[in-house]
Amino acid sequence: MNSRRTLLKVGTAAVALMMAPQADLRASEPMPVVATFSILGDMVAQIGGEHIALTTLVGPDGDAHVYQPTPADARAVSDADLLFVNGLEFEGWLDRLIDASGYEGDRVVATASVEPIPFEEGDHDDHGEHGDDDHGHDDHGHDDHGHDDHGHDDHAKAEHAEHGHDDHDHDDDHAKAEEAHGHGDHDHDHEEAKAEHGHDDHGHDDHADGGHAGHDHGEFDPHAWQSIDNAIAYVDEITAALAKADPANAADFYQNRAAYVAELEALDAEIRGILAGLPEDRRTIVTSHDAFGYFAEAYDLTFEAPVGLSTESEASAADVAEMIEQIRDENISAVFVESITDNRLLELIANETGAVIGGTLYSDALSGPDGPAGTYLDMMRHNATTLASALGS
Repeated sequence: MNSRRTLLKVGTAAVALMMAPQADLRASEPMPVVATFSILGDMVAQIGGEHIALTTLVGPDGDAHVYQPTPADARAVSDADLLFVNGLEFEGWLDRLIDASGYEGDRVVATASVEPIPFEEGDHDDHGEHGDDDHGHDDHGHDDHGHDDHGHDDHAKAEHAEHGHDDHDHDDDHAKAEEAHGHGDHDHDHEEAKAEHGHDDHGHDDHADGGHAGHDHGEFDPHAWQSIDNAIAYVDEITAALAKADPANAADFYQNRAAYVAELEALDAEIRGILAGLPEDRRTIVTSHDAFGYFAEAYDLTFEAPVGLSTESEASAADVAEMIEQIRDENISAVFVESITDNRLLELIANETGAVIGGTLYSDALSGPDGPAGTYLDMMRHNATTLASALGS
């Protein structure tokens, strides 16, 4: 009997020893996760570190506004333990991708605890004024930026009257804007521009099926990562989700969070110092599309764009003519192109107004690793220094 018990113990111990390496191997395997676009992917990588195997769907220099998922994307999502998304209707193609993949895991919405900026169709200049009462953001701490409370139309009319522009000047700008948009090879040029940025060939109708029509993302501006305070909120959501899914490595995730948040807070202070010296009459920035509302709130700037929140939309001739008039009236000295957009319209506006191209800003995507915006930290620092260099000179 004793020998039988001894054999049983020895056998159990042997099985345990044989199983231990397999269990350790499983525990050491990185968890498969997916992030929808490069900026979010970088944040996930900073927290997950070696414990995750990350797939980013829309990579560096990619435009998530017009992205078309591939079968490989569906397989990656299907195999993932976690899916990290921006939310706020930024990824209009996401529901179709999830349906195609059969994914049933957790969808981690990075903006879940962010207070979003309301977006009203056609109100392109409101992003510099979100502390105003009519936006309901007094409690967000942004009502002390000193922005004038005015509508874009009223402002344009007042400036128009004050500077004595006659209808002929306005009509001339309008005609030039129509010429820029109405030439016969516009569609061809637009497709070439998309190809240069690696965009898939697809019709706007497909994109509209994903929840977008023109430049209407929905009720709120989805570009919340343009505020470092919001980026910290993203990081908190990411950390909590990873710790819940992989509790064995939770301590590492929270340690990575602490180090990364310290870097984010230091960068926020650095950017405030970079931009603090800009004079009041040089704090209006013209960009290709309306992606910098949260940056404007955070750093007391005003951003203007001839189109709305989506790079897929096109400015009307009236929008362009109004933008040209505003640049002239307000003596705006520089306009800024974006890495993900077709910038010929902005170049036309610069030529018509005498403003210079102040540089390239990164709005919705990182650059490649060898570029100036290879990480979120690099992107925010690059944008701030580019703005200060052009506007402060």
